[in-house]
Amino acid sequence: MGASAHRFMSLAARHKAWLGAALWLALALPPLRAPLEASMTLHMLVQMPLLALAGVWLVAPLPPPWRERLARWNHRGINGFLLASFVGMLWMVPRMLDEAVQQPWAALAKFTSIPLLLGAPLALSWPRAGFVLRAVLLLEAVATAFRLGWLYLATPNRLCSTYLLDDQQRLGQVLLLIGLVLSLVVAGRLMWGHIRVEDPPA
Repeated sequence: MGASAHRFMSLAARHKAWLGAALWLALALPPLRAPLEASMTLHMLVQMPLLALAGVWLVAPLPPPWRERLARWNHRGINGFLLASFVGMLWMVPRMLDEAVQQPWAALAKFTSIPLLLGAPLALSWPRAGFVLRAVLLLEAVATAFRLGWLYLATPNRLCSTYLLDDQQRLGQVLLLIGLVLSLVVAGRLMWGHIRVEDPPA
């Protein structure tokens, strides 16, 4: 790779980091935070994924020495995926959605943990993961969407005191739809797509 190409990639990575920081700040400020947290569906399926995306962008300019140090802890991306999965499941618990809206400490934990302990580990782990590990992560995402969708749709009682029952059921419907779409995409890639199976960096 030439010096000019390297400088261009470095500049693009720094721009991504600034975009990530700007997105993170915008999501935390009341003009955007209030309407997103007013709906259970927007809270879980828009605000939280955008916070994770901010974390993905923030680590884009991470220098190679730091990436190498993290790689010693994150062999094949396994530990990073486990950390991201744990944090993701934690913030899908109805009680945590309530706490994030009602309690300042929980809001701070959400705005810190999702970018830094979910988005950033995913960004650093995905390139290092092999085909099997990536497939397991995608299948678990599909299964989680179906499980939570069924739970929110079928439960006759409100699971969050902050949100009404119809909002909860709407979230369940959207999660089931997401699970169906992800299933079709994965099946389509397996049947007709071109999936590259290669060894990632150690």
